[in-house]
Amino acid sequence: MDFSIRAANVEDCKDIARMITELAEYEKVTDQVKITQRDLEQDGFSKNPFFHGIIAEVPEQHKSKEGDGKNTDSNRNKTTVASDKKWLYLCFLGKGIGKALMSKVAQVIGSGRGCHQLNFTVLDWNKSSVDFYLHQGCTDVTTDMGYHYMSCKGEAMEHLAQP
Repeated sequence: MDFSIRAANVEDCKDIARMITELAEYEKVTDQVKITQRDLEQDGFSKNPFFHGIIAEVPEQHKSKEGDGKNTDSNRNKTTVASDKKWLYLCFLGKGIGKALMSKVAQVIGSGRGCHQLNFTVLDWNKSSVDFYLHQGCTDVTTDMGYHYMSCKGEAMEHLAQP
């Protein structure tokens, strides 16, 4: 399947917000979605952007009323700083789009910004994603190294910020 990868632009924010919501529905965590289209526009496309996004776009003939065929790295929570995951429609799985997106992220942050490590989360029940990432050479640090992913938000974040 033909597709292209490009930098996200402000016009993509409506679709990105929709895909974040759809991903949260799939993962059964809709109550955690706090980010809005406006947040994405402000945080990603201001003078000093908080994030950069990439989009995989399929040709017009592969787009449908269910989705326009855009896939993106997403983050469902405005105040979280992390690479979250790729959202691919089921009809696009196995087409190389997820791998291409992950490769682009690694290229941009690795050679482009001098970063030597990419960390992200995968739900424990999502075996196909775990298998995909392991096949790419990623390490499951929870299993292999005993690390746990920790989060600090809300009142806990305020408490941590106190001297």
